[in-house]
Amino acid sequence: MQEMNWWQRGIVYEVYARSFQDSNGDGVGDLNGILDRLDYLVRLGISAIWISPIYPSPMADFGYDVEDYCAIDPVFGTMADFDRLVAEAHRRGLRMILDFVPNHSSDRHPWFLESRASVDNPKRDWYLWRDQPNNWPSNFGGSAWEWDETTRQYYYHSFLKEQPDLNWRNPAVRKAMYDVLRFWLDRGVDGFRVDVMWMIIKDELFRDNPINAESRDAAPSNHRLLPIYNTNRPEVHEIVAEMRSIMDQYSNRVLIGEIYLPVEQLVTYYGQNLTGAHLPFNFLLLQAPWTAEALRQTISSYQSALPMGAWPNWVLGNHDNSRLATRIGVRQAPVAAVLLLTLPGTLTIYYGEEIGMTDVPIPPDEVQDPAEKNQPGIGVGRDPERTPMLWNDSESAGFTVGKPWLTVGVHYAGRDVASQERADYSMLKLYRRLISLRGSHPVLVNGSLNRIATDGDLLRYERANEAARYLTLLNLGSTPIQTFTEPGRILLSTDLAQDGREVNGRVELSDAQACIIELY
Repeated sequence: MQEMNWWQRGIVYEVYARSFQDSNGDGVGDLNGILDRLDYLVRLGISAIWISPIYPSPMADFGYDVEDYCAIDPVFGTMADFDRLVAEAHRRGLRMILDFVPNHSSDRHPWFLESRASVDNPKRDWYLWRDQPNNWPSNFGGSAWEWDETTRQYYYHSFLKEQPDLNWRNPAVRKAMYDVLRFWLDRGVDGFRVDVMWMIIKDELFRDNPINAESRDAAPSNHRLLPIYNTNRPEVHEIVAEMRSIMDQYSNRVLIGEIYLPVEQLVTYYGQNLTGAHLPFNFLLLQAPWTAEALRQTISSYQSALPMGAWPNWVLGNHDNSRLATRIGVRQAPVAAVLLLTLPGTLTIYYGEEIGMTDVPIPPDEVQDPAEKNQPGIGVGRDPERTPMLWNDSESAGFTVGKPWLTVGVHYAGRDVASQERADYSMLKLYRRLISLRGSHPVLVNGSLNRIATDGDLLRYERANEAARYLTLLNLGSTPIQTFTEPGRILLSTDLAQDGREVNGRVELSDAQACIIELY
């Protein structure tokens, strides 16, 4: 464990800044709110905090439309608040990862204001302008091309029209964005999660995308074409390598890339000779059906596809997908925790997963997400998984003394931190036990993953090194099952009564039970 970097040993915890903790009563989470909860995160056992965008923004897409890459939006606090948060996190042994949004800026960014001022403005080529649009769609519905009356051309936006895409073929753009990385690295930031890394550069010829023959009529508009020419272009790897080279000029920093691609394409973002992203985000488990065989295939295919020497990573939830306990059911959520925390590599936990938070239905007149507003009824809204953290069972769940920016929803008994702290057994305490076990048993971090197999609803695999072998058993079904194992001792079970029990031969698992066995 001592030979690995912090980002290999530890666990990343994603904080959606608007929803974690409000410190000033305006109903929106902020930097001082995160500061107030650092000790909670230390006790949980995580190693790094990844914070969603906190830059100045008109909030058309809640911070993913950046107006100034080198400042803090007043809704989250000040630069002094940020510096204090970084210092206090570091004092507690926690690392700080920022969300970097290089694909697009806000349409109110000074760069874009100049770019759209005239066709001969020096920054005209900082964005993507054309006389005629092609067929590329926006990820938030409709065409990705917006007519600009002033200069009589269209500009490209992968998302909202308020989020024009930057032209990464322009060396001046690259230099400016790399200077942004250096600005935050110099302030002590420990790494970046790069938003939509695979989309950063587009086809030089702006060719039309082919029709997706497998798309359904009711699918979102961006699924009706195959994104051949506006995503995952070969030139993107040069950009990722350049970002990595900047990170390598600093000590112990990490580059994480958001990449929604099939596994064979995903792993190419490690780069030639591992000079790309340290961690191309692996969303495969997040997208897989919750069955033993589907998970076995997903885990095996990813492990097989990893380049030699590449460090794996896993995630089961984030701010763009329905919450884990909603996707697979509340009863299976503890099983998922055992799965995640017994896989090799770097793990990411989305805030609230550790207490089993579920999606919160948002009334139509309270919808905030522009993706849902632009395509109502299609089910693309992300508000349900972005609701405030449930700290206690008060009206606003301890998140704020004001009115929360999103409803906290109906309170379900035991689904908050305070209640789970008091309980003899809870999801929160299971996560703490699992994280502690992982921290004290290196084999769970960097040991080999062997003998992955299924038997009906049972998923099983071993983690091994020269000193130890651990067997993970997961019942993904709703009925009890039996299996057989070599002699050993149960290190941890979602059934507390079985902790420490000796096993020799047959093992019985109740429905939705998981355990970790130290084999003799």
